[in-house]
Amino acid sequence: MHASRRRVLIAAVLLPVAGCAAFARLEPLRVSVAGVEPLASEGLEWRMLLKLRVQNPNDAPIHYNGVSIKLDALDRTFASGVSDTAGIIPRFGESVMDVAVTISLLDIVSRAMRMAQEPLPGKITYRLEGTLHGPAFGSVRFESRGELALPGPAAPATGAQQ
Repeated sequence: MHASRRRVLIAAVLLPVAGCAAFARLEPLRVSVAGVEPLASEGLEWRMLLKLRVQNPNDAPIHYNGVSIKLDALDRTFASGVSDTAGIIPRFGESVMDVAVTISLLDIVSRAMRMAQEPLPGKITYRLEGTLHGPAFGSVRFESRGELALPGPAAPATGAQQ
């Protein structure tokens, strides 16, 4: 085998292995809802602006040029949204990004009717999942879970006022 062919063959075998090292396992991003603002709604849809705080616990910045999210509550999709926002989350840093989400009013009515027929849970579990879309194969998925405590029945007033 000719020496230049051998070099090309070796490079073709080693290049993908070296490329895999560049995609070292990243620590998962930490994502939380930092705020919610109402947006103008249309028809049977309710729109909100979610402010997401994204923390990068890794030693490399994360470049992104789009965000997509899905918010589940009570084990069903509650809201979803996308944004073409672009930016960089610095290494060991954080960023707040805005994502507009849409909620079906028909789905809200359906859930309200379901909750009226069933005992109200003390807590509602939620799951936020999404992707920071990056260049080439640089997309990073994230997931966040939690519980929201629902207010309980009002406690009876103690002590009488005269």
